[in-house]
Amino acid sequence: MYKLYTDAATLNHGDIKNDQSAGGILILNNGHQLQMKVPLRDAHDNHTAEFTTCIAGLRALIEQIPAAKLSHTIVFYYTDSKILADSLDKQYAKHYQPFVDSILALEAKFQLVMNQWIPEAQNMGAHELAQQALHQFR
Repeated sequence: MYKLYTDAATLNHGDIKNDQSAGGILILNNGHQLQMKVPLRDAHDNHTAEFTTCIAGLRALIEQIPAAKLSHTIVFYYTDSKILADSLDKQYAKHYQPFVDSILALEAKFQLVMNQWIPEAQNMGAHELAQQALHQFR
């Protein structure tokens, strides 16, 4: 069983074309953790950044698991993004459907993925990584 936490951070400059985003990814398994910070050069708003970070987190998780075990792996995915969690629950997002489709395709590689919204206070590991990444990749 794996636990995946993601969060995104966006630095607003008042002009959406110049906004910068980064993501934080935390993967937990059997007492081990993997922390990742990712720049999101094409995500200029927080919602896009949240979806993009989820995709990056799932891809990173897939790389960590041997291919033969992937389809037998259970994942608990946690996000503090309400729109992301709701979109995955409904398998639909009016403005973000291509992201939802990509996420669902990645999740289909696992035996089961349980998507769960959590309050920001319970997502501090990924949140801190996203904040660090935002300032690191500026």
